[in-house]
Amino acid sequence: MDIAALITWVVTALGGFYLLGTWIQRGGVRQQQSGTSRLPAPVVFGHFALAAIGLVVWIVYVVADKSALAWTAFGLLLPVALLGFVMLARWIPVHRDRAAAGAAPAAATAQATEGTVPAERHFPVAVVLAHGLLAVATLVLVLLTALGVGGS
Repeated sequence: MDIAALITWVVTALGGFYLLGTWIQRGGVRQQQSGTSRLPAPVVFGHFALAAIGLVVWIVYVVADKSALAWTAFGLLLPVALLGFVMLARWIPVHRDRAAAGAAPAAATAQATEGTVPAERHFPVAVVLAHGLLAVATLVLVLLTALGVGGS
């Protein structure tokens, strides 16, 4: 189960890295001063940093098989999940606005070039959903492994 958790964690991280790259490329960091982006940079980068640290701890756990490392990785995943839910809750209205603006694509394109569109509006829904679902699966697999369910 520890390898399954590692695989889901890595795939989740790849999706998250894509979302982070999209957010940065579309001006998410610059939009912090204007308030255009609804995702605060400390939340975005905190989510990323804690998830990356947790993944490193999990890799060390897979190699060393020390239960304290499994519990440490799980403990790191809890704030990662909390920050992820915060970002999801702040992204949903942006996504809804995007769907509403779908009727006027020329106006949306003009706004996008002016930088008035939140960077997170460019997130593909499929990537957001896959990232979230895989994150939940990772959290469950890490917890089950830390509890000793399924052996390691």
